[in-house]
Amino acid sequence: MKFFFQKLKRYTQQGFGNLPICMAKTHLSLSHDPTKKGAPTNFTLPIRDVRASVGAGFIYPLVGEMTTMPGLSTRPCFFDITIDPETELIDGLF
Repeated sequence: MKFFFQKLKRYTQQGFGNLPICMAKTHLSLSHDPTKKGAPTNFTLPIRDVRASVGAGFIYPLVGEMTTMPGLSTRPCFFDITIDPETELIDGLF
């Protein structure tokens, strides 16, 4: 739990201390455990990492086994994918 406070302190020193915190956790439960449906009681919320999404304007702790989606690069690869109208072959996937 100490690392959680260290990362929050670092984000504050970097000027992001006023950003809201948005919990990244399962939608199936108020806990980290999707098998504990609804609003369970008497549980410890395991925070495994804390990240800042400065562009979106929030800090988010990762709770339990939650994963995040990767972002797109500045130039998504779909710009390089074409379909030949005569052969209907796709080029540029790999």
